[in-house]
Amino acid sequence: MEFHIALTEAAPDPAVVQDALFNVDPTAVADLDMSGLVMRVSASATAADLIEVLRQVGWTVAPKQVVQLPSICCGGCGG
Repeated sequence: MEFHIALTEAAPDPAVVQDALFNVDPTAVADLDMSGLVMRVSASATAADLIEVLRQVGWTVAPKQVVQLPSICCGGCGG
């Protein structure tokens, strides 16, 4: 799933978030969009899992800040 998290305050480095997500999904990726106002996270996780991991790294995120994007999977790989 891909999530966009609106940044309303200082956020941890995306690498810190990516490392913290390792136990949930070792292939997770986190980065900032070009504006620097949205953290993008791609992970096999639920929004609730993501919010919990963010809280564990000291970043309190309100559920309304986390937007799950629709899947762009075409199903062609069988996944």
